[in-house]
Amino acid sequence: MSTATDMLAKYLAAESALTEGKSISWVDGRQLTREDLAEIRKGRKEWERRVAAEEAQAAGAPTIGGLGYAVARLDG
Repeated sequence: MSTATDMLAKYLAAESALTEGKSISWVDGRQLTREDLAEIRKGRKEWERRVAAEEAQAAGAPTIGGLGYAVARLDG
């Protein structure tokens, strides 16, 4: 597992716990509650992007400067 995959798993677990009304101890030692849910969701989205980028790179998807792209064929 990569760092991005590990972090995504932590964010998903935290989001799940917080939506159930639990409080959790976060990676940096902070105590998070439901009020921190927006921050956790923002972090989860960032790690989902990073995991997707790693998977695309591993699959050999074309990129320009690390950003993926697709080419449309307009000839038929």
